[in-house]
Formats: sequence, C-alpha cells, structure tokens
Amino acid sequence: MKTINIFGVTGSIGQSTADVILHHSSDFNVKCVTANSNVEKLALIARQLNAERAVIADAAHYDDLKKALNGTNIKAMAGVEALIEAAQTPVDLTMAAIVGMAGLPPLVESIKHSKAVAIANKEPLVAAGKQVMALATEHGTALLPTDSEHNAIFQVFDKTQKSQIERIILTASGGPFRTLGPDEMRDITPEQAVAHPNWSMGAKISVDSATMMNKALEIIEAHYLFDMPADKINVRVHPQSIIHSMVEYKDGSVLAQLGAPDMRTPIAYCLGWPDRISSPGQKLDWRKLSTLEFEDVNDESFPVVGWAYECLNAGQAACIAFNAANEVAVAAFLNKQITFLDIASIIRQSLDALARVAIDSINDVINYDALVRERTTTYINSHINKQQCK
Repeated sequence: MKTINIFGVTGSIGQSTADVILHHSSDFNVKCVTANSNVEKLALIARQLNAERAVIADAAHYDDLKKALNGTNIKAMAGVEALIEAAQTPVDLTMAAIVGMAGLPPLVESIKHSKAVAIANKEPLVAAGKQVMALATEHGTALLPTDSEHNAIFQVFDKTQKSQIERIILTASGGPFRTLGPDEMRDITPEQAVAHPNWSMGAKISVDSATMMNKALEIIEAHYLFDMPADKINVRVHPQSIIHSMVEYKDGSVLAQLGAPDMRTPIAYCLGWPDRISSPGQKLDWRKLSTLEFEDVNDESFPVVGWAYECLNAGQAACIAFNAANEVAVAAFLNKQITFLDIASIIRQSLDALARVAIDSINDVINYDALVRERTTTYINSHINKQQCK
C-alpha cells in the first residue's frame, strides 16, 4: 500500500487525484489532505479517502473543519505551520497541487520527506526551478511532472539518449480565443475566459490557458525539468488536445504521448509510477479521431509565449517576475478590476522594470516574488485609478 499526501485536494487536480485513488482504494493509504479555505469540500474528500489528517491553510476555518469532521478519526489541523508539518510527514508520494507560489514552501518540505513528488503546479518550478531540482537531487526524490504536457514528455524522454534529442515540442490547445485577434479580445469577460473548450480546470489555470501564459510557463518549466536549453523547446498549437507533447530525436523519429483530454490519465501515471495503473478517466476513441491539426502560435494575440524565452535568457529573476506579475494580474482580472488585454500589459511592465538581482536560495525567490507582487499591485491600483478618472 502506497502512502500519499495530497496538497490542494479541493482544486481540479486534487479532486481528480482523489477520483483515481478511490478507483484503487485498497492500494493507497492517504496520510493527509489539504485545502486553502474550502472546508466543506475538504471534509467531504477527507472522509471519502479515509485520510488521517485534514489541514485547512486558513486558520480562521479551524473550528468549522473540526465540526465538519466530527464523528471521524480524522485529525483537523489549520494554518501555514500545520501545512508545513504535514509536508514533513514521510510518505511514498506527495501530490503537489496547490495553485501558485503558495505551493512552494510545502513543495520544498515534501521533496525532503517524500520518495516521489508529483508536481502539478507550474509556478514553483518556474520561479525556483534551479533550487527545486537541486533539492530533489540532494534528497534522491523523484519529481514526476503531472501537467499533461510535461507528463507526456516524461514518458517518451529517454535520458540515456539525451544527447540524441533534437528538441521537445509542447502542444497547446490554443485556449478559447485561439482564432481571435487582439482587437477582438478587448471585451472578454472572466466568465468567457474560464470556459475552456477541452479541459476542466480551475479559474486561474483557465485564464492562463486563454492568454497562453500556461504555455509560456510550461516552456520555463520544461527547461528545468528536462535540463533542455530554450532553443530546443518548441510550441505548436494543437486544437484537439490529443497529442499532449512530443520529443524529436536526431534520426527524425518523433515520439508522442496521446490520450483523451482528461487529467486523470497523467495523474494515474504519477500515482502508479514506476508501474502503471488503470484510470477512471476518459479513453481515447480512435473511431472518432479523424484529423490532428497543428498551427503556429499567433504572437500578436499571445505575446507572452515569446516572452518566456526572453525570461530564460535573462535569468531567474526574470522568471520570478514573469510568474508573479501574472498571478497578480489574473487575480485582478477575475475580480473585474482590469481587462483581459491588461494582463499581458501588466506582465510586460513588470519585465521592463526588472531589477537585476542574484537569486541563490529559496528565500531569495520568496523575497523577490513578494517584491514583484507588491510593485505589480501598486501598478494595477494606479491603472484602475487612472481609468476611473477618465
């Protein structure tokens, strides 16, 4: 029986992870599940999985969680310190699915105390990839990419033949606005942006897909995960979301992983690793598969993809700023404080104002991330005030 912690169990990845575990209930011993503030859903999933502990990051919800778990043997805990304590519990596998940079501290502790960590949140690797990869090497922890694209690469990337790899190709659905020009995006609402045509995801990730920021972050993530230079990481828009990514070798062979657009497939791969287990998710129906289309990224409508290469060339501080500004901007967009097109403008402003600083440690990452967020928030507030005065 494999012991497991699930961080961010109430999000889309966390719930899909719980679904796969319930499909194999006799094979997993769930030590801890966590959530930010959704007490009701956390308690429900903790009960379903028969978890030993449930942690709510927002300490204000501690009493509510205790009440929701009344009559069970599940221990209720709350606060950031409880989150870190949970990450320090030795387990076979940790699913790291906390959205955003909030997931970095528990990820660091999980790497120290887990045999393997399935990484489902891009942001910590984008901002702290150098430190995260070094930490995993130091502790002998296997890092299992859970993003469908990186999971696909992981499955067909032959480390013993790395020198023979010509390039890796990340595929992108293109999101809901793939065919639109910049002028057609001016009045896009948050409700439209979170309505992804292929995938079921949380709000922040869905907006990232709509701006194609998700692919920009994945370029940086792939650089760290697979130790590949920026010029060997390509992106192709693939609207069907059937081929999840590819690896091209020097002899012309292109190895691809295919599957239905269902996150339970890569999650099952990570949960079963190094073996494979069945998934309750959708299966690819070859009878309905008639065409596979590929397109170039529209740089005019989705400039952030190109900026990812700029950030890799500029260094780690740029990658931190890129991610931090996006997180703040997306939150403002979802709160209807700024427009859809403002997201990219705010990211660009942050990169143009980049301070050249040395990033040597996790603390350096956290401190610079906080600085960029503060500056970006100030910039947005100034932008809002200017708009209101017009």
